[in-house]
Amino acid sequence: MAGVVVFGVLLVVVAATLFAGVKTVPQGQEWVVERLGKYHSTLKPGLNFIIPYIDTVAYRVSTKGDVLSVGAQEVITRDNAVIITNAIAFIKVTDPTRAVYEIQNYEYAIQNLVMTSLRAIIGQMDLNSALSEREHIKARLQDAISKEVATWGIYVQSVEIQDIKPSESMQRAMEQQASADRFKQATILEAEGKREATIREAEGRLEAAKREAEAQVRLAEASAKAITDIGEAIKDRDLPAMFLLGDRYVNMLQKLAASPNAKMVVLPADLPAAVRGMMGKG
Repeated sequence: MAGVVVFGVLLVVVAATLFAGVKTVPQGQEWVVERLGKYHSTLKPGLNFIIPYIDTVAYRVSTKGDVLSVGAQEVITRDNAVIITNAIAFIKVTDPTRAVYEIQNYEYAIQNLVMTSLRAIIGQMDLNSALSEREHIKARLQDAISKEVATWGIYVQSVEIQDIKPSESMQRAMEQQASADRFKQATILEAEGKREATIREAEGRLEAAKREAEAQVRLAEASAKAITDIGEAIKDRDLPAMFLLGDRYVNMLQKLAASPNAKMVVLPADLPAAVRGMMGKG
């Protein structure tokens, strides 16, 4: 009877041991097995067998695509502007053994690698380029981290820049700068308008002066011609001069009469005699 009990116990122990050695790995995972504390093998999806008590499943690694989010952080551009940016990385473990033995925590390591690479890339760009060249930043970021994480048995499927914008203080500074630029532009336009108006006014005065001068020249030419014609007609040397002097005398009296300070203008009774008197012919 005792022998039957012992046999039964042994049978149960053997069955439990065999059952402990059977491992079913689900699809999308790979298990890393260590034997006596040292890497031994990697179990693929499906039914697998290990030696109980000697082999142990040390790591269960997902081989599905994973998304790692990198929180918002402040980054300083080449022209000392502060911007806020965050990103996400789509990764896939291709070699579970290297993923667990080459790096302590590959998810945390990738997040930090993305952050430092992003700072380095944007730090080489000015503010306008950083805000407008998101695709360029994304391409450089993926190239920068892909080479590094490949040594950890991880493939970077893509990297996305979720947001990139100036910090609140930078936004206020940009708004103030934009307002100052608008005021400056308005001042320049106003000054240019006044300048154009002044130029047009000066050009108008210059044109008027030219026309006045031309009129005076024509008047002088006409007066000279008239004197010549009269002199030839009357053959008297003194009469042309008397005509010119008399014409000037009459014009002077007309201007004097038009003056607001003039009270009364007295014309001589004998205008020709007055002209001859001015010539010393009295």
